[in-house]
Amino acid sequence: MAINKTEKIWHNGKLINWDDATLHVMSHVVNYGSSIFEGVRCYAPPKGPAIFRAPEHAQRLLDSAKIYRMDVEFSRDELVAAFVDVVRVNQVAPCYIRPIVLRGYGQVGVNPLNSPIEVYVVNYEWGKYLGHGGDGVDVCISSWTRLAPNTMPAMAKSGANYMNSQLIKMEAILNGFAEGIALDANGYVSEGSGENVFLVRKGCLMTAPLGNSVLPGITRESVIQLARDMGIQVVEQMIPREMLYIADEVFFTGTAAEITPIWTIDKIRIADGTTGPITKALRDEFYGIVNGTAPDRFGWLTPVPMRQPVGV
Repeated sequence: MAINKTEKIWHNGKLINWDDATLHVMSHVVNYGSSIFEGVRCYAPPKGPAIFRAPEHAQRLLDSAKIYRMDVEFSRDELVAAFVDVVRVNQVAPCYIRPIVLRGYGQVGVNPLNSPIEVYVVNYEWGKYLGHGGDGVDVCISSWTRLAPNTMPAMAKSGANYMNSQLIKMEAILNGFAEGIALDANGYVSEGSGENVFLVRKGCLMTAPLGNSVLPGITRESVIQLARDMGIQVVEQMIPREMLYIADEVFFTGTAAEITPIWTIDKIRIADGTTGPITKALRDEFYGIVNGTAPDRFGWLTPVPMRQPVGV
């Protein structure tokens, strides 16, 4: 998925040219991975572009920064305004929005406290991440374990955590799968390389709790809210690996993955190997809201004023 550059990037409160958003090789983030970030989607419903759950993404960015003692001088509302600004100025929707907070150039050594904090917001065209045209995906259980508690904070969306994700993703792809599902340090289901995991068993929707080294996904939270609103029982519980194999339905959620059905795991077919009815109902309702064909009854969409939406 090549990046198609846009015109402007938001940097520390100002819009700069795309090509001017550069870092020195000795920046702390380059040497020690000291960054936190978000992935946010902007959709293009008929009434005009709208960002999905922008305040929640901005708050999670600030939460991640707090965990890593990164003082961000911008409020949640100011970050949401930055999301809107880059979409509006670049006139690209639908799109993906990438806010990044990083430690820049200034000091060398592991101690990050004297390195300057830089805040960027980028947006660019980006399509489907997993599956094509609503198809499900084939995945594997990864040999790589998710981060153990009290090693690196799984609740922070940090760049360093995604070194673990890269190992999960590369292993899956090189073995012929679209994605991997990692277990936690105790052998229970955690999450994918960049997605939360849900399963359906006897009409009950289940997902791992945050204590199983799970990122508190915005789409995860949205699916739980949708399911309860639709009268579907939802349980957050520890999930043994083998429960995935005997589930009636399994699917990923995430900003990139949205809601992606899983058809096989370790080459074991999930039920009849097609998208199940609960997955389909949740996905239809989710896409209805973000694409403007169903009411935004939860207030999830932040509109972006643009001269005219530009499709990708």
